[in-house]
Amino acid sequence: MAREKKSDTTYWDTSRVREAQQETEQKPKKKKKKKRNFLRVPVYLLCVILVSALLAGIGWLLANDLCSLNKPPVSTTIVVEEGDSVSDVAQKLKDAGLINYKPFFLLVSKFLHAEEIIEPGTYENINSDMDYRALVQSLHNYQTFESVKVTIPEGKTVREIFDILEENGVAKRTDLEEAAANADYPEHSYLDPAKLGSFTRVEGYLFPDTYEFYLNSDAEKVLDTMMNNFENRITGQIRTDIDASGYSLQEIIIAASIIEKESNDNDEERANISSVLYNRLKTTGSETYGMLQMDSTIDYALALDGKDRSEFSTDYVSPYNTYTFAGFPAGPICNPGLKAIAAAIHPNETGYYYFAAGKDGVSHFFTNLADHNVFINSDMYKPS
Repeated sequence: MAREKKSDTTYWDTSRVREAQQETEQKPKKKKKKKRNFLRVPVYLLCVILVSALLAGIGWLLANDLCSLNKPPVSTTIVVEEGDSVSDVAQKLKDAGLINYKPFFLLVSKFLHAEEIIEPGTYENINSDMDYRALVQSLHNYQTFESVKVTIPEGKTVREIFDILEENGVAKRTDLEEAAANADYPEHSYLDPAKLGSFTRVEGYLFPDTYEFYLNSDAEKVLDTMMNNFENRITGQIRTDIDASGYSLQEIIIAASIIEKESNDNDEERANISSVLYNRLKTTGSETYGMLQMDSTIDYALALDGKDRSEFSTDYVSPYNTYTFAGFPAGPICNPGLKAIAAAIHPNETGYYYFAAGKDGVSHFFTNLADHNVFINSDMYKPS
């Protein structure tokens, strides 16, 4: 009995061991988990953090300079010389301790329109409590200037306009003549470059209107204002019609200036005079030969030479004499208004080649020289 139990025990132990070994071999081994190291930060993230911190620091410094924060107290006088650029002024501000970062000031000054605001002068009590805007604004002479309204009637010549402006204290005649003759007006491309050096260069383009000018204004700016007004009026449909007319802007203004001088205040009369001009320009018949034959152009030539009408002659030597030179004269003979310009663009369709002033206050028109001569020898004719 005892032997049998021993054998059974041995047999059971061996079986159990083998089964245990098989279970161990079949059971998968668990992988060992790796521990994450949260101290390892990607390099690019570190760079982003550093750059952000750097930019924030720079931004803070620039903001302090822009708003004038944490600056040592400074109060000084800044002298802006004639011809100083914004960069020159910025350097003076930096040297005085009013700004720290010149390039940043130059960048901001573009948005503050510093180039238009800063002007020559001596400016006291400029201090470090002023931010960029205050600095720019303080470098301008904000005196209260007295202004005057001036009305320029239609048909006035450049010389007559200069007299009106001088009489009203806007600018000196000599300064106006100099500006008209020699100032650089690149934006007004219609000005005849051949007339550079002569004040007649702006004739026809000083638009007749009511203006408000400061007393003792800069002559160049006064003329620029009047020519800008001309351009603003000769725009849109008017400019489209000029381009479609077959004539240049200059030729239309010359025609309008003659119409202004030759006509009474009557739209129909203006359009008829305009038809006479273009009929003569387009005709080379025995009576006209393309000559405009307008007395007003000789009157203008005489005035330019300082002579009065007592010396009037159809043989007077001048490029403005339309009795001796075919086509348009050398330039406009006055500064026409919109009605005369409209007539120059839109002439009536007529067969008229002649006209003459009547004692009844209107012009009379004729298709031939014979009828014209009959009229001027009649009691109805009103000599110039």
